Amino acid sequence: MMHSKIGHEQEHLPSTLSADSRELSRQLQLHQQKIFPPTSQKTIRQFAPAEAAHYIGIAEGYLRQVAGEGYGPEPMANGRRLYTPDDMNRIRVTLDEKNGSQKYVPVRRPGEKLQVVAVMNFKGGSAKTTTSAHLAQFLAIRGYRVLAIDLDPQASLSALFGHQPELDVGEGETLYGAIRYDNPRPISDIVRATYTPNLHIVPGNLELMEFEHETPTAIARGTAESMFFARIGEALAPIESLYDVVVIDCPPQLGFLTMSALCAATSVLITVHPQMLDVMSMSQFLAMTSELMEVVEKAGGRTSYDWMRYLVTRFEPNDGPQSQMTGFMRGIFGTRMLQHPMLKSTAISDAGVTKQTLYEVDRAQFTRGTYDRAMESLNQVNSEIESLLKSTWGRK
Repeated sequence: MMHSKIGHEQEHLPSTLSADSRELSRQLQLHQQKIFPPTSQKTIRQFAPAEAAHYIGIAEGYLRQVAGEGYGPEPMANGRRLYTPDDMNRIRVTLDEKNGSQKYVPVRRPGEKLQVVAVMNFKGGSAKTTTSAHLAQFLAIRGYRVLAIDLDPQASLSALFGHQPELDVGEGETLYGAIRYDNPRPISDIVRATYTPNLHIVPGNLELMEFEHETPTAIARGTAESMFFARIGEALAPIESLYDVVVIDCPPQLGFLTMSALCAATSVLITVHPQMLDVMSMSQFLAMTSELMEVVEKAGGRTSYDWMRYLVTRFEPNDGPQSQMTGFMRGIFGTRMLQHPMLKSTAISDAGVTKQTLYEVDRAQFTRGTYDRAMESLNQVNSEIESLLKSTWGRK
């Protein structure tokens, strides 16, 4: 049976997608320049005394005393002080020097191994990147030396931290440059500083997909010096002493990049949105991961972790089905679920529109209750993860 042509031309998918991609990229660049003009740079905001005291780990009254002794920032005209992350770092050093302790500067001590946290889920919308970004920035503000690795070709984490994948990240400037099979670069050439003290990033873009394409060929030829699953760990080794925590934002699929990240990781954080379809999808994801990692284990890859946790994300406490699903998962996973969920919040999503985290935006931009609830939720989740890291190091 012949099909008649009904007055319109068919879309040629490659050319249509190519044109749409070019126009979208152009408009994104214009949007980026409007939000952050070329002459401007993103900065981390200053923190109020109560916030600064919380992140340093002391009482607000003690912070006022220390600042009054000349160890804090100069007061403003109204007598109030605001603290930058650098101010907080200086105060930590001062407190440890005054008290002859190692209590306030949290960096690794001799015998404490680098912590590599792989944040993963292969279903979109699980807040994987939001979780990675806020965890990395929280730990940096707390005084840890943090490296964030954007392993997702979509590179949303890079964009959040001020590195536009289509504008600022060139060939060989993602982790692919350090793990490729021919002429890899030292990872130290690829790491970049961010506007947050203590936080560096290895940005991502679409070239990360090259690793997925090239690995089967390298396996078939048997010419690679090391197997695909060992390459991220090997790339990190030369800079291991420079960091306390590495946070890897894994791609949303179970490919060679993800498996290499899992073999480099010392711990795994799996994000999950508490809805039936997402949980069913995660069930398949866990089964596939298990099967693939058994193969990797037989080939010599690392598959044992200091901890593995499930994090409920975008949680709405007043949503009955979500609460039921969260309870259902707690019944199955028990203590492998983080105690605190990450709440769904317009504050977090609105901050993301301008490529910012909640730690960067000013509280005055939001309804106070909305902001405070979101910030409390983030800090509870991230503090719980920090406790797991400290426990691994044998600290109280």
